[in-house]
Amino acid sequence: MTSVHAANPLGSVRFSILDRSRVRQGQSHPEALRETVEFARLAERWGYHRFWVAEHHSVPGVAGSAPTVLAAAVAAATSRIRIGTGGVMLPNHQPLVVAEQFGVLESLYPGRIDMGLGRSVGFTDGVRRALGHGKSDADDFDQQLADVLEYFARGKSGVHAWPAEGLRVPAFLLATGSGAERAARFGLPLVIASIAGEDRMVEAIERYRAEFQPTPWGAEPYVVVSGAVVIADTTEQAHRLLLPEAWSTAYSRTRGEFPVLMPPAAIEIMTMTERERRIFGEALRDHIHGTEDEVAEALAGLVARTGADEILVHTSTYDRTARLDSHRRLARLLEVAQSGTGNRTSAAA
Repeated sequence: MTSVHAANPLGSVRFSILDRSRVRQGQSHPEALRETVEFARLAERWGYHRFWVAEHHSVPGVAGSAPTVLAAAVAAATSRIRIGTGGVMLPNHQPLVVAEQFGVLESLYPGRIDMGLGRSVGFTDGVRRALGHGKSDADDFDQQLADVLEYFARGKSGVHAWPAEGLRVPAFLLATGSGAERAARFGLPLVIASIAGEDRMVEAIERYRAEFQPTPWGAEPYVVVSGAVVIADTTEQAHRLLLPEAWSTAYSRTRGEFPVLMPPAAIEIMTMTERERRIFGEALRDHIHGTEDEVAEALAGLVARTGADEILVHTSTYDRTARLDSHRRLARLLEVAQSGTGNRTSAAA
């Protein structure tokens, strides 16, 4: 039993999961996708509020390349938990098609679909060319975002995104660069990564709240802080579980390709370059990990500093059993915190 008490900020915060369908060494992409669907079933059973999937292209270590297709499979395999994307990258798609896809999802699974949107483009020049876009397409993001929202409201220039028109699908904006100000201007919930540097993150959140303009898509600010959270029996065990994702980050930033997740033992004996070692250390630095008590204290501090309404957890590691156990422990920790306030928001609609 943890030492969380009724006054803990976790008592009023929703917790959700972002799963990127990471591929482990020796695992196939289809196996990783089926694992995502099974993970969503468990997340629903454990009381998490949302389960989101992501968009990546031509990435060996990530199987999730078609988020709305995967979201449909996850929604079909669950019955209560909210399902969405974290996110669909608008520079890669036509706004009409995005609106149509989410309109279909909402029509099939009414009241359970979230539309998380981002502005990242392909990871390499080759991927961007294959997608038919370049880095400059991200400059048109404001118009793309406005177009998607307009299709849901009334159509655009005589074109209608059936069956989306008139449906209410909650839209979220993933923050990169000026994303916080953009979310405020459009009146959308903000999803911001905690690994971007906490001072900058808190400043961005404060600007978002100060500049927020109510719209039909949001009456008041709503902040989702995204980050990795790992719980294990000891601090050392939890730290070790973070090694595969940290190495994947270092590898990608030095070689231009996300690899599959490797066992911690293989990473511990690697000889890294100075640059790889620096990026590897940075990737480990900002994650929340430890025992249940340690993680509860760290999460309570994060919520107190940011005023987050929701935490979106995106933990990846080689050990599938340990990863599931970490999420199960986190759910139990939250149940204890929220039972003290009589508020079980992690299971709320």
